[in-house]
Amino acid sequence: MKILYMTDTHIRGTSPRSRTDDFEKAIREKIEEVIGIARSEEVDLVLHGGDLFDRPNLSPAIVRKFARIFRNLPVPLLGIAGNHDIYGHNPATIDRTMLGLLDAFGAIRLIHEGERIKWEKDGVTVQISGQPFHYDLDKRDPQMDYCVQNESNADYCIHMVHGMLVDRAFSDSVPHTVVYDVWCDSVDILLTGHYHAGFPLQYRNGKYIVNPGALARINNHRSEIKRMPQVALLELSKDGIDVRLIPLQCAKPGEEILDRSYIEQEAFRQEKLAEFVQIVDSSTNFQTMNIRDIINEIAQLHQIEEKVTLEALRRIAVEQEAGEESIH
Repeated sequence: MKILYMTDTHIRGTSPRSRTDDFEKAIREKIEEVIGIARSEEVDLVLHGGDLFDRPNLSPAIVRKFARIFRNLPVPLLGIAGNHDIYGHNPATIDRTMLGLLDAFGAIRLIHEGERIKWEKDGVTVQISGQPFHYDLDKRDPQMDYCVQNESNADYCIHMVHGMLVDRAFSDSVPHTVVYDVWCDSVDILLTGHYHAGFPLQYRNGKYIVNPGALARINNHRSEIKRMPQVALLELSKDGIDVRLIPLQCAKPGEEILDRSYIEQEAFRQEKLAEFVQIVDSSTNFQTMNIRDIINEIAQLHQIEEKVTLEALRRIAVEQEAGEESIH
């Protein structure tokens, strides 16, 4: 039995600010290549790990266009809802979303929490389940979301979770779960998404944890510039499991389609502003000279952009106003 896995396509009709190309065209080409891989590898199923769409109320015209593309898949498409697919991080809203509409029309078969699907091919059986995104994901006991029991008595158990599962230290400000905490004796292959960077295949005692990374690159973090989109091919037989990652050939290098210039410009502006404020604070004649004259003189001396100068004046005005109110 062969199963193809992709995640985080983030289909949308406009290009993110960080992209310099036609994003809609790029993601369409990637999905078409995935369909080609499904045909050439003669897979039996295609799984999607969530965030099919970039928002729950996407334009019907875009949804219609991609629904037709997905119908070219030679095998069923099963998936779970990601945080971008639903309203308010509430999976119960799925019926009011465009992903729910695709499910209703049979373009995708959504797997809901607690559901178990049994699939059989050439004497091999697999149980497939999924945990859609919800508000408490990665905030409660991870075993509640990342571990399920093989209730179908299948040869293999595959579980999909749209959670922030990571393979290394991560920011404490972002709810996340580390791979070491989710190994489960009853789950043979754990498939995750949401964490766009993905991570190398995790393997232990015949079991796998897989996140090939997002199909879409929608931000311009340096890691995204280096990363190439890929899918995972799972092959299950009586002899065991084989997993391999397949990079997409149509994906262009990050340097060609991701733009960091406005981020770097903003960082430079903030650096200059901090230097400017420090110079103003150190002025010995601050109390005796007109503050606007000081700022304008320093700005001309250091060739500081006009918008930085205006921002400094604005901040000082706010501080002066606050000081006057405290006096009164």
